[in-house]
Parts: sequence; C-alpha cells; structure tokens
Amino acid sequence: MKPSEPTPARILAIDDDAVACQLLAEILSDEGYLVKAAGSSREAIEQLEREFYDLIITDLKMPGFDGLEVLRRYKEQRPETLVILVTAFGSMESAIEAMKAGAFDYVSKPFREDEIKIVVRRALDQRRLQRENEQYRQEFARAYGLDQIIGHSRPMTEVYKTVAMITGRNSTVLIQGESGTGKELIAQAIHYNGPRAPRPFVVVNCATLPEPLLESEMFGHIRGAFTGAVASKKGLFEEAEGGTLFLDEIGEMGLSLQAKLLRALQEREIRRVGANDPIRVDVRIIAATNQPLDMRVKEGRFREDLLYRLRVVTITLPPLRERREDIPLLADYFLKRYAGEMTKADLTFSPEAIETMRRYNWPGNVRELQHAIEQAVVLTTGRVILPEDLPLSVRDDASTEDALPSFPLMSLDELQRRYLIRVLREIPNRTEAARILGVDRRTLYRMAQRYRIPLVDEKGETSPSFE
Repeated sequence: MKPSEPTPARILAIDDDAVACQLLAEILSDEGYLVKAAGSSREAIEQLEREFYDLIITDLKMPGFDGLEVLRRYKEQRPETLVILVTAFGSMESAIEAMKAGAFDYVSKPFREDEIKIVVRRALDQRRLQRENEQYRQEFARAYGLDQIIGHSRPMTEVYKTVAMITGRNSTVLIQGESGTGKELIAQAIHYNGPRAPRPFVVVNCATLPEPLLESEMFGHIRGAFTGAVASKKGLFEEAEGGTLFLDEIGEMGLSLQAKLLRALQEREIRRVGANDPIRVDVRIIAATNQPLDMRVKEGRFREDLLYRLRVVTITLPPLRERREDIPLLADYFLKRYAGEMTKADLTFSPEAIETMRRYNWPGNVRELQHAIEQAVVLTTGRVILPEDLPLSVRDDASTEDALPSFPLMSLDELQRRYLIRVLREIPNRTEAARILGVDRRTLYRMAQRYRIPLVDEKGETSPSFE
C-alpha cells in the first residue's frame, strides 16, 4: 500500500450462522475493507478486547447473549464506534430497542448486497466526519483557547473553519443567528486571535439606545453639540482605534445613523456630533443580528448598500435545536462551571435528564441551556441531576415533543386555518410570524384574507376584519 493511501476501515462481522457470516465478510472485503468474522457473541467480545474496529455488524439473535448485549458492552468501552444490527426476526419493537441502545442502523435478513454496502458506507462516512469534526474542534480549542465555544456538530465545525480563515484578516464580518446562540463569543474569537488582539474589543448594543444617543455613543461629540454636552467626548470608534468595534443587534439601527455608519466604513473616517473636521479611524467592524436583514431591506428599514458592506464575510450560527448532538457537551461544560462555583463538584446528570434536554427545542438557545443548568445545580439536593431538577418549561415541552396532541380529526385546510390563528395570536409581529410559517409577508397576508383573519401590524394597529 502506498503511504498516501488511507487506511482501510476495520470491520468486525458477528453471526452464529457461519455461512451468512462468511458471505458478509467476503462482500465487504471485496469493497476494500479489513473484515474479521466472529461466530459467537463471546468470540466477538474477545476480539473487541484485543483490537479496535471502526464498525461492528452483528446478528441480533445469537446463543449466549445477543447482539444488543454486544452493542451495550462495546458502547460502554468505545462509544464512538458504530454498530449495525442484522436480524431475520425483524419487528418494530426490536428495531426501536436497537436504536435506543445506540445502534447506527437496523437491517433485516435477507438483505441485498447493495443494501448492506450502502448502509456500511453511510456508517463509515459518519464515523469519518465525527473524527474530522472532533479533530478540528480540538485544534481550534488549542489554537484559540476558547473553551466556551463548544460543539462538534457539522454546523459548528463549519463555523470554526470560517473563523480560523478570517482571524488574520481585516474583513468586515456579519454574524447571523437567533438570540442566545453565542454571536458575541464568535466576535471575540475573531478579534482575540488576530493581529488586532492587543487593541480594544469594544461592544455597542444598537437596540438599547435611542438614535441620537447611539450616534453620540458611536461617533462622540464636541462641547456644546447639544443640551448637556458640557465637554467633548470620544466615541466608541475612537475608543476602538486599532481594534474591533462589535455592533450587536445592528438591525435595530435607524436609517439616518445607518447612512453615517456606511460613510465611516467607506471613508474610514468619522465626524463627532457637532464637528466639521473628520477623524481618521482604523477599526475592524463586526456586526451581529438576530433578524433577517434581507427582509428588513425589502421593508425599507435597512439600507441595502450598508448590508453589502457588512457581509463581506457572513457567519451563520445554528440554533441549538439544529445541533442537538452538542447539547450533552454544553450541558456538561455548564455543569462543571456551576458545580465548581457551588462546591458540588461530584454532580452528574442522569441519562433521563440528558434525554430530556436533548428533546427540548431551546428557543433561547445556549443562553437558555446555561440558565437551566445553573438552576438545576442550585436546586438539586442529591448528587445526580434528575429531570425534575430542570425548569418546568423544559420538562413539559420535552415530554410532549414527540407526541401528537389529542384533537378531533379535521381537514388539512381547517388544520392550517387553526394553526395560522395560533401563530398570529402568539406572534403578532407579521415579519416574525411569516418567518415561522416559512412564507413571505405577501403570502401571509393572502392566507389571512383567505381565512378572514385580521392582522396586527408592527405599530400594534389591526387591519380591517375580514369577517
């Protein structure tokens, strides 16, 4: 084998049917894998104790202990190894049990050659991605020392890669993501691991101040510029000289101030409020938003030319519900932090608590998870955090997430009408309601017309009733 060629995957095939086991080994060996066969579960356990395998394919029903026991035992030792269960006695119950125990897939006999090849290829592809993601996450953590940016899911790995590529540059960055996803942490990662790290990292929240005060805060003012300006004051652009200015919630910035920010980005100079002379600035801008800025451009509430200036590089942070595999890692991180602060260092999670957290949708994302863990650590009286130690909202939503609510049978049209009414009742903002429904505002208006449902606009005014 040439040194540049990848090492073939190692597979252990387990079946008490010698003919079936040998056939499976031959099929996979012809695909280029290194395959060993075991004729019993006990022989398999001995093999597993001596050697490492990337993938295990085991029959479910065998004398002694069955394939599920093989799965459980090996998952305890090497949880990263994937297991495929094969059986001639397929049933819904056994399939559910296999997947709950951690099987990658469940295949019924007799299987076709192409079927088992596809399942094996898919399993090994996932194993390879797991290794690459974990390796990249560890390299990122070692390089940047950012232990609060946690996750080895594929979406987060893409974020790591983008951050790693732009830390040494001065490009303007736009970070998108729902509230609580960690946008400021990513902005800090970009700043503190680039050439501007020795200089200031300055944060301004564009949603917390009215526009006149925000303008003065950002650009500064001269004495007498307005009532109360008894002395000249530097703005945050000047405070961030040589460093980074992080503009959080930039979608809330008013249009006139957007024009001045655009000029500052284009000309690399600012004017204090009330002054005529420009001041040259060397500042990297990182902006963040939890709103779809394209939609705000269409609504006339955000400048399109400023949007183009801001998203030279765009980083989109996934919500926690789209990277559920990271929830146990994040929960463990916050548990260690708060348990250490409260001298409860021996605290652990019960498997039921982990499963409850995995099933909950976390509308507040990582920030909500963090607060939930802090509450659990404070309230628990034992050494194991149970589901009842978690906030009630987490327990209630998680317990019903996979279950269909009980309601009378009805047409899809009526179901859509009722759901539209519920969304509009809970989310009066038209833009947000349209986003949740996956439609644009015009479609939302047509749906409301069709079902004769009045709409509430952003000013709180109700459109004429269609009834």
